[in-house]
Amino acid sequence: MTQQPDIARIAALVGEPARAAMLLALGDGRALPAGDLAACAGVSAATASGHLGALREAGLLDMVRQGRHRYYRIASAQVAALLESLLLVAAQSPARAPRARVDQRLQAGRTCYNHLAGRLGVAICDALIEREALRIDEEIAHFTPAGVALLAGFGLDTRALRHRPMSRTCIDWSERRHHLSSPVGTAVYRRCLQLGWVRHHLDSRAVSITKAGTQGFQSTFGLAM
Repeated sequence: MTQQPDIARIAALVGEPARAAMLLALGDGRALPAGDLAACAGVSAATASGHLGALREAGLLDMVRQGRHRYYRIASAQVAALLESLLLVAAQSPARAPRARVDQRLQAGRTCYNHLAGRLGVAICDALIEREALRIDEEIAHFTPAGVALLAGFGLDTRALRHRPMSRTCIDWSERRHHLSSPVGTAVYRRCLQLGWVRHHLDSRAVSITKAGTQGFQSTFGLAM
């Protein structure tokens, strides 16, 4: 009999509350030290160390050394996609207890591993659809020539898109609609950072739109933010 992947083991690792909190804290692609992750999970340093070791052993986290310090990060885009999918399913599941209120900052705008999510991410995707710059078919964004031109004008390197005008999408867990994932969603996010249109909140995955971003999103995408 062909050996099956050990789904139960991965599910048990991700499903433990402290480990889930650590993984979500790393969901914007940052690398964080064990102390910060222990604080996010509300556990002791020793307990956090055990959790982080188990997540590394399972291939869910990587550890990076910088001098005497150790930083942890999500191991791959596949792990990040798993977390976002679990968030979507959890948001749709009937609550057994009173549902926790969604953090308004995260709902307004956040990072989903390496791209923008929340109302901001969905609004960008919707704006491109309204401008006939893209269409979404089976979770894949297909860019029109006008869409490729728009992204080039925004400052993205669109050489790859001219040959394969596609990008993945995610169903946003708080908005229940599509936002752009990699590679185009990643490029848009990095360009927004470069232009100073968004800024990070230090204690979460939330992002805020700056004054320059309010003007930029309006002029480029027609968004009234």
